[in-house]
Amino acid sequence: MTERYDRIGTTYARTRREDPRIADRIRTALGDASSVVNVGAGAGSYEPAGLDVVAVEPSATMIAQRPPDAAPYVQAAAEALPFDDGAFDAAMAVLTVHHWRDPAAGLAELRRVARDRVVVFTWDPAFARAHWLVDEYVPQFAADDAGRFPTVEAVAAGIGGGRVEPVPIPHDCHDGFLGAFWRRPEAYLDPEVRAGMSVFHVPGAEDGIERLAADLESGAWAERHAALLALDELDLGYRLVVGSG
Repeated sequence: MTERYDRIGTTYARTRREDPRIADRIRTALGDASSVVNVGAGAGSYEPAGLDVVAVEPSATMIAQRPPDAAPYVQAAAEALPFDDGAFDAAMAVLTVHHWRDPAAGLAELRRVARDRVVVFTWDPAFARAHWLVDEYVPQFAADDAGRFPTVEAVAAGIGGGRVEPVPIPHDCHDGFLGAFWRRPEAYLDPEVRAGMSVFHVPGAEDGIERLAADLESGAWAERHAALLALDELDLGYRLVVGSG
């Protein structure tokens, strides 16, 4: 997946900004850890301030977008972390496991280098059709995501067991992942926003966006989804998987 993100990851620093509410959930899940390795770290979001963090990221495009004050990084893959056993109090991974060549091997590496805790923010493919965007406009995303995302049960097993916590997505989520704009459908019409979502690079996605644009202009989308506009958050299948040693 490194080559893919060297091609499509150029907008991540602008479109994939940290959401403070999700960041708080991740920080709480890390508990009393003082040293953390952030695997698949991307452009540097969700790296907890005040902790001793080392980032691991294979893509040069992503590394180039890390701000000057971001945590120090190592260019490496999740499946072969260049650290001793138990080198960190905790290991974390944020919306990245589905991009690893071998998720099971990468999860085993997280467990190996963490003395106490592993925290993985991921998405449950059982929710593949939960988002109206997928269900009504780009159903091919469901098959693509089902083929890339490991189940939350597999993630939990990969880190030696742990609890699974739902993470409802706020209506004004700052981080532009696929589910972030469930109450702001116009955002999906923005090419830069879509460029920050890897799934939009599957064939046929643009046809669905054209139909969404037509439904927004006609009012058909608002008529079908008026109930969503009264919600502050929505469970779309995003999950924290937390394992403790």
